[in-house]
Amino acid sequence: MSQLLDKPPTATAAPSGPSAPSPDAAPALSPADLAARHGLTVSGARPSLPAYVRQLWHRRHFITAFATAKLTAQYSQAKLGQLWQIMTPLLNAAVYYFIFGVLMNTRHGVPDYVPFLVTGVFVFTFTQQSVMAGTRAISGSLGLVRALHFPRASLPLSYCLQQLQQLLFSLCALVAILLAFGVPPTASWLLAIPALALQFTFNAGLALVVARLGAKTPDIAQLMPFVLRTWMYASGVMWSIDTVLKDRHLPHAVTVLLESNPAAVYIDLMRFALIDSFHASQLPAHVWAWAVGWALLAGVGGFIYFWKAEETYGRG
Repeated sequence: MSQLLDKPPTATAAPSGPSAPSPDAAPALSPADLAARHGLTVSGARPSLPAYVRQLWHRRHFITAFATAKLTAQYSQAKLGQLWQIMTPLLNAAVYYFIFGVLMNTRHGVPDYVPFLVTGVFVFTFTQQSVMAGTRAISGSLGLVRALHFPRASLPLSYCLQQLQQLLFSLCALVAILLAFGVPPTASWLLAIPALALQFTFNAGLALVVARLGAKTPDIAQLMPFVLRTWMYASGVMWSIDTVLKDRHLPHAVTVLLESNPAAVYIDLMRFALIDSFHASQLPAHVWAWAVGWALLAGVGGFIYFWKAEETYGRG
C-alpha cells in the first residue's frame, strides 16, 4: 500500500509528428494585434479632436467650393436667377412692415423704422437659414456621406458659409435702403465685420448641433420651423425690445432673457453699427461680452458635440 502511494505519476508522452507545436512557436495574435502590426485602423473611426481640426483645414477649399456651388444652384431654375438672393429677404421685410409696422403699429417710437426692420430681418434670416440647412446637412446628403471619407463637419459648415454668402448679397440691398432713407455711412459700419464674424461662429455651432440631432431624428427638420418662428418673435426683429421694456414692468428674469437672447444680441449689434439713430443706450449691458460668449459656447460646444458622433453618421 505504501509503495502505491509513494509511486511517482507516470509522465504523459508528448505528442509527436507534424501536428506537434514547436517549442519556439510564437503565440497566436489577435485580430487587433495583427491590425496594429500592419498599420491598419478601424474604417470610419473617430479621429482625435486635433486631428479632426487638421482634416477640416485641409478640406477648406472643398467647403468653400461646395458652399458656392450650392448657392449658385439654389436659384438656377428661376427666371430671375440670383436676383432672388436679394428679392426674397426684401419681400419678407415688406410683409413684416405691413403686418407689424402698419397694422400693429410697432414702428411707433422707432426712428428709421424701415432700416431698423430690414436689418433685423436680414440678420435673423442668416441664423434661421443656417439652422434649417444644418438640420438636413447629414440626413439630406447620405449618398455623399456613405460614398466618400471626409470629416462630416464639412457639410454643416459649408451650408453656414453658403448662408453667409447669401447675407453678403442681401447687405448690398441693405446699404441701398440705408442710403435711400438718409442714413449716412460712418466709421461705425466697420463694427459690422466683427459682429458678423461672431454671428457666423454662433450659427456654425448651432448648425453642428442640429446636424447631429437631424442625423438621428429626421423629424427635427419638421419641428424646427415652429421653433425658429417663435424665436424670431422674441428677438425684436419687428419691434424694439428697448422701447417695449420701458413701457412695461416685466420681471427682471424676463428682461434678462430678452436682452441676452443671442439672436437679439447680434441684431442689436448690427443695428448699432449701421443705423446712426440706434444709440448705445439702446444696447443691453455688456452686449459685446454676450456676443463673444454665445459665439464661443455655441461654436466650441457645438463642434465638440458633433465630433463625438463622427463615426455614426451615415450608418444604420
